[in-house]
Amino acid sequence: MGFTTVQATTVYAPSRPVNLRQTLSPLLRGTMDPTHRWDGAGFWRTLNTGAGAATLHLVERGDEIHATAWAYETSPLAAEIALASVPELCGAADDWSGLDLSAHPFLAETLRRSPGLRLCRTNAVFEALVAAILEQKVTGIEARRAWRYLLVKYGTEPPGPVPHGMRVLPDPDVWRRIPSWEWHRAGVLPQQSETAVRAAAVAISLERVLGAGDGSGPLTGEAVSAKLRSLRGVGVWTAAETRQRSHGDPDAPSVGDYHLPAIVGYAFRGEPVDDDGMLELLEPFAGHRHHVVRLILQSGVAKPKFGPRMAVRDHRAY
Repeated sequence: MGFTTVQATTVYAPSRPVNLRQTLSPLLRGTMDPTHRWDGAGFWRTLNTGAGAATLHLVERGDEIHATAWAYETSPLAAEIALASVPELCGAADDWSGLDLSAHPFLAETLRRSPGLRLCRTNAVFEALVAAILEQKVTGIEARRAWRYLLVKYGTEPPGPVPHGMRVLPDPDVWRRIPSWEWHRAGVLPQQSETAVRAAAVAISLERVLGAGDGSGPLTGEAVSAKLRSLRGVGVWTAAETRQRSHGDPDAPSVGDYHLPAIVGYAFRGEPVDDDGMLELLEPFAGHRHHVVRLILQSGVAKPKFGPRMAVRDHRAY
């Protein structure tokens, strides 16, 4: 672009250990995600702050996390907003203290070996929601391909010395104006594109689920899910995937996931279960069900690699 940029820095010293890779890995939509990237020097994140585009770079140095943010000179506040997001992005609000794992030694041992595992909170609802919408009812390969195509095509160039190919999430108005043939070229199903457009039309109100709901305090848990699901095309799974990232919700299991129930079933019973079975197994951990899922995934438990797999389809050919 050739625009002049401004740079700001801060050092975050968390009160508890933080493992950046474990904490931030749910944000990446594939290794070549245009909005998030790991490189040898740390973690890159681009942000559409509402006050302008920003780039954030995080590096672990001992017990500290060193953060650098860039913004264009025309919108310097964006860099400050990016830096202000660092503590919650690194799990400052994540609380594991009420989780009782005494009856499950393998989970307790996983937590002991992963003291830096935190749930991140981006405070970016539309960003998390539109990415989850593109993942509905398709394989990860299809979803990542669509995300990358649309971000490269419609995202803006981020400020700062970012890795090649990174982009800033387009404004909601841009998402609303994406023509039908471009959704098709991205391999996005009509139901997904229609839901994404509806989400873009109410993007500002979506961000309100981060703050006070009826004046009695911030919306949490199922109240957030209910607000998200009031948007046609957003179901239980999409709302949970959004809450996990935008809110750092410790109790948002991904009901309706293609793989997760079987993984949870093998972790606890040595056999696959369905969604109802997964919820039954996670019920003793109410309030921390997503915490438990993250521990299971961190433990390395996996379902055996046999049986039917969800086929990768190329909807662009239809």
